[in-house]
Amino acid sequence: MMETTALDRKKRLNTTSGQFRIALRQFRRNKIAVVGIIIFLIIVLSCVFADKISAYDYAAQDIRNKFAPLSMEHPFGTDQFGRDVFTRMLYGGRISLVVAFSAVLLSAAVAVLLGTTAAFFGKAYEMIVMRIIDILQSIPGLLLAAAVSTAIGTGIQNSIIAIAIGQLANTTRLMYSATLTVKNQEYLEAARACGASKTRIIFHHVIKNILAPLIVQVTSRLGSGITQIASLSFLGLGVMPPTPEWGSILNAGKQYMRSYWPLVTFPGLVIALTLISVSFIGDGIRDAVDPRLKR
Repeated sequence: MMETTALDRKKRLNTTSGQFRIALRQFRRNKIAVVGIIIFLIIVLSCVFADKISAYDYAAQDIRNKFAPLSMEHPFGTDQFGRDVFTRMLYGGRISLVVAFSAVLLSAAVAVLLGTTAAFFGKAYEMIVMRIIDILQSIPGLLLAAAVSTAIGTGIQNSIIAIAIGQLANTTRLMYSATLTVKNQEYLEAARACGASKTRIIFHHVIKNILAPLIVQVTSRLGSGITQIASLSFLGLGVMPPTPEWGSILNAGKQYMRSYWPLVTFPGLVIALTLISVSFIGDGIRDAVDPRLKR
């Protein structure tokens, strides 16, 4: 019996490994997705190693050197306080990416728990959870995030919570639907026949078999998270100055749009480039894990 169980585990591992290799091969064939991941990695690594790339302090002010023209010393110029814009962009990217990643992962974790349990247990619990999700889904994500941020306050941690709540409904609905498709599969019936508890079935069988749509959803929601934190900071509801963040840098530079264009141009370009690269990656992952597109 033990030998059979070990053999079954080995077969499952080999199957999973084979599926991963096929998906990876499919992803590599997508040239646009590869370009997207290269651009995104460059942006991420630049933000991670900001202290190695720039010799300036993002908060150091030099009023005598405000609105400096673009140069080798200040590639993106300086702002109204004489702070190096390039340095603030690098450090601001850290905040934007950390908040977006954290919010998406938090939202995904809660959504998996709510969606799978609602579909699996059903009855009154399912009705309560899904009616709450219906209410949340009726409100646009950014508007909901702004409302939550207004209620609980600004800051990095509160922004993560606000954005996670704003993204919760769609991800929960997806996990609920995915769980319904696998709920009555034969391998779950076999697990029940073997005496597996409902908790074990959910965590060891259901969740493992709905990872593909979850990965695609998390990737696509990352771009939305970056947009939302930038939007919240731009509106004064996210990360507040003097902490740099792409949206707050845009907000600070909007009044100088006509007189000093670098303050809004470069943050806008970086945000757009990041969103485009994430979109390319998301499309590549979706095509790689979609069985209908595999050759």
